[in-house]
Amino acid sequence: MDEQVTISVWLLVLLILLSIALVIDRILLPGVRWYLRRRVNRVINEVNKRLDIEVRPFQLTKRQVLIDKLVFDEKVHQAVVDYARENDMPREVAQSYVYQYAREIVPSFNAYIYFRFGYWLSRGIARLMYRIRVGNFDNGGLVGINPEDTVVFVMNHRSNMDYLLVSFLVAEKTALSYAVGEWARIWPLQTLIRSMGAFFVRRNSGNPLYRTVLERYVYMATHAGVCQAVFLEGGLSKDGTARPPRLGFLDYMLRAYQPEQDRDIVLVPVGINYDRVVEDRSLLRKLDETAKRRSLWFVIKTSLRFISKHLLLSQRNRWRRFGYASVNFGEPVSARQYCRQQDIVFSRLDHDERFAQVEKLADELMGRIQGVVPILPVPLMCKVILDNGDQWSGELELKQQAAVLIEKLRSANAPISINANAYEGVLNHALAMLQARGFVEQDNGLYRAAADELAIIRYYANSIASWGGIPSVNDDEPAGSRVHPTHSQPDANVPRGSG
Repeated sequence: MDEQVTISVWLLVLLILLSIALVIDRILLPGVRWYLRRRVNRVINEVNKRLDIEVRPFQLTKRQVLIDKLVFDEKVHQAVVDYARENDMPREVAQSYVYQYAREIVPSFNAYIYFRFGYWLSRGIARLMYRIRVGNFDNGGLVGINPEDTVVFVMNHRSNMDYLLVSFLVAEKTALSYAVGEWARIWPLQTLIRSMGAFFVRRNSGNPLYRTVLERYVYMATHAGVCQAVFLEGGLSKDGTARPPRLGFLDYMLRAYQPEQDRDIVLVPVGINYDRVVEDRSLLRKLDETAKRRSLWFVIKTSLRFISKHLLLSQRNRWRRFGYASVNFGEPVSARQYCRQQDIVFSRLDHDERFAQVEKLADELMGRIQGVVPILPVPLMCKVILDNGDQWSGELELKQQAAVLIEKLRSANAPISINANAYEGVLNHALAMLQARGFVEQDNGLYRAAADELAIIRYYANSIASWGGIPSVNDDEPAGSRVHPTHSQPDANVPRGSG
């Protein structure tokens, strides 16, 4: 029994590694999983007590279970059969595509990451960059929503900051699920986004099999009561004006909707606006068909330069936030009541009739969204400067024109929250922002629009152009072309500031 056994070094190392792996797999990992699950459950129990709308069981279901449920959905199965027949391929191949699409779409919601890390991150970034303002123009509609209803926030899309801003502002009410484009499918960002409950969408995909899988996931989430956020325009506004509504997601939610049997779907209009959109120049560049495509390295380099510049300013205590970011909530639309009023049931309509009715509803929602888009100081001042055209105007004159415009808007019940006693400071700051970014030229205390910045000035003015009484600013040349009679043209070497 005391004889020695000789083994090779490589075998000894292998046995040690296998022993370590066994200890990790059977002892350490179960303990870690138990610890993390306990913390997640504690967070869920805590937040559900204070949320107006609780986290749904659907969101807490294991991701693989949701994937299997989606893959073996009856309509998805029929789509697989049709796709395989139309493309003359084995059904197993079409089924493998469905698995790929399902894994791509289905999120992996983690309440701890959402309410601890995600809330902290979105709040920190939003407050660092902007002065946040929230308004309700819903006549008490949000308060009266049944917690069991499916709430869908339908919004305009001004910036990628919209994701962070709205998630932060409604985190005390519910957990939102977003549809995110393919731009975010990079490691490790996609893992974080999935953990936040968002799901990835291939924009403008014409693949019928993919569209069926996406449709059934949206239906499953809506039917289960998951609160969602939908950008009704389908993408970022490139010129500041509202884009026509896209009907896809609304149709997915409503095409199988039974108003007297299913839970109500409450559509909440949300208007978003900024004094400064971080991507403004990039968005305008997309309108120029002759502009060369930026390389990935250029995007990374520019982003790092932008971040480092403002970090340096914060270290020198010279950091100034990008003005106001404002979110307004409009009066909700109940899908159940809408169906009753219009005497329709979407699930009983054929394709063309259903799309016509969905388009009608989308137009109404888009009108409500435009009715609550906040009117902020910088867009307001851009509108005034455009109206003056080439005319040189003094600071006091510009502020007086802005004050008159504010009163006209206020009398039209526009969503504007600038107090009369704050006009001076707010408009001063707006004009200073425009000057710092080179949007306006200054000479001896007089101002006018910089000729090579008219497009970006229009971009901001367009965000409030939908209001009655505010003329369109989409013309090729701004209104007015007079030169101030008491002042000559400025010298070309007058500095324009930097931004």
